Formats: sequence, structure tokens, C-alpha cells
Amino acid sequence: MSKLPSISATDAIRAFERLGYERDRQRGSHIVLRHPNPPHRRLVVPDHRTLAKGALRALIREAGLTLDEFHALL
Repeated sequence: MSKLPSISATDAIRAFERLGYERDRQRGSHIVLRHPNPPHRRLVVPDHRTLAKGALRALIREAGLTLDEFHALL
């Protein structure tokens, strides 16, 4: 298993956009990404300089990815 990277919200959003997620809306410091194809998953990414490890792990899990698949998107 790969080690979880320390990345910014911008880098994480860019990686999820490569999967097909699109920016849906933003409220405050939280950006909502939406996948246009079923099952229309939504990800809420906090817009921080460095994402917390637990938050990043949860986003990767919600997107249905493994850590290795996420590393390939970076």
C-alpha cells in the first residue's frame, strides 16, 4: 500500500477532475465536486493549503479509489 501524500486542496481537486468530477458549487471554504455520470457521487473538499490525512483518505474512499489509483492521478 502506498503512503498517503501531503497535498493541497487544489492538487486534490485537480486529481479528481481528471476522473471526471466537475466543480458544482462552493460555499465558504468548501468546494463541492460532482461526477456527471451515475451514481453522481459528490465530494466536499475543504479549500485548505494542506489537507488533513484523514480528510484526504475519506475523499479517496468516497470516490471509490485506492491509494495507488489516486497516486497515479497526481
